[in-house]
Amino acid sequence: MDKSKRLFLKSKRSFRKRLPPIQSGDRIDYKNMSLISRFISEQGKILSRRVNRLTLKQQRLITIAIKQARILSSLPFLNNEKKQFEKSESTVRTTTGLKTKKKIELLFN
Repeated sequence: MDKSKRLFLKSKRSFRKRLPPIQSGDRIDYKNMSLISRFISEQGKILSRRVNRLTLKQQRLITIAIKQARILSSLPFLNNEKKQFEKSESTVRTTTGLKTKKKIELLFN
């Protein structure tokens, strides 16, 4: 097939129209926690407009609502619930190396 003919052919891929994340009946308000929580990351950050697929006006309203909810302490400013690696036994450094507290307690008891 010639290059000039190939340019005019339509691609056969079908595109699915994405639904808007905010419906026309949804009210953007600081009290609407179910709506607001969809636009916040796991760390508590406000997601960008490209990620949210919002219009500029909607993004501004969402940002204002999130900030109002944070001030009224409906939402936390930060989400520090990261998975922390808990040590089952605390270690103590000695001259011979690392020993656990249980071993040291057995030695001195």
